[in-house]
Amino acid sequence: MTQTATQNRGGGRGERRGRDDRRGGQREEKNQYLERVVTINRVSKVVKGGRRFSFTALVVVGDGKGMVGVGYGKAKEVPAAIAKGVEVAKKSFFSVPLIQGTIPHSVQGEKAAGVAMLRPASPGTGVIAGGAMRAVLECAGITDVLAKSLGSPNVINVVQATVEALQMLEDPHAVARRRTRPVEDVAPAALLRAQQGKVDESGDAIVEAVNEKAEAKADKPEVDAKPSDIKVGDMKAGLDSSNEEKAEKAESESTKADEKKADDTKADEKKADEKKADDTKGGE
Repeated sequence: MTQTATQNRGGGRGERRGRDDRRGGQREEKNQYLERVVTINRVSKVVKGGRRFSFTALVVVGDGKGMVGVGYGKAKEVPAAIAKGVEVAKKSFFSVPLIQGTIPHSVQGEKAAGVAMLRPASPGTGVIAGGAMRAVLECAGITDVLAKSLGSPNVINVVQATVEALQMLEDPHAVARRRTRPVEDVAPAALLRAQQGKVDESGDAIVEAVNEKAEAKADKPEVDAKPSDIKVGDMKAGLDSSNEEKAEKAESESTKADEKKADDTKADEKKADEKKADDTKGGE
């Protein structure tokens, strides 16, 4: 009987040790994710005997390396609501393409009445966003981004719009594979350099990638002087052949205008002389 009791005690210790191990594993799993409680709201349900209160929690969970999810939990106690939200968020994980801590391109997401606009930023800019959007972006591992909420200020709508915008992001290599073209034809060279880790010391590689297409379309030379200070000869020297034709056309039009003005002046003088002569004859 003593041996049986000893075995039972030993078995109990083993079971407790197993439970402790499982709890330790849960703590490690919990610590590897970033959890942000965006908002907690108290709601009520009207029943025959009165009102029953409960709590809702909007939670954002991510690993800080491109994986993020949003969950909404409801329970009679706040900790239980947060735990439910965390479980729902882990089930809704999705990946976000990142390049040097920022997003690959500009995007605007819309969900319900919420509208979220995201733009890439150069390294060192930081997360320029409000509270609800900031929680989602930081849990996703984004360190440099420009964000703005353009729609409803409701926290749930803002978070859902931000998630919609992040889900619309595409990696340049995935786009190239879908179009069956080399990635150099799809993404700007500066963006590819940033993706490979060869960022310039100035930290403007991402911004250069966003503005590269706009600079390629700019064919006109820059003119520092004011339009009022530019002479026709200077314009001819600085512009190409098409602009020279425009300048010549403008010069010819100005010359014609001067000639017409001179003709009008002569005609007015002639009429004035004729009228004066008629008045003189009438007086005689």
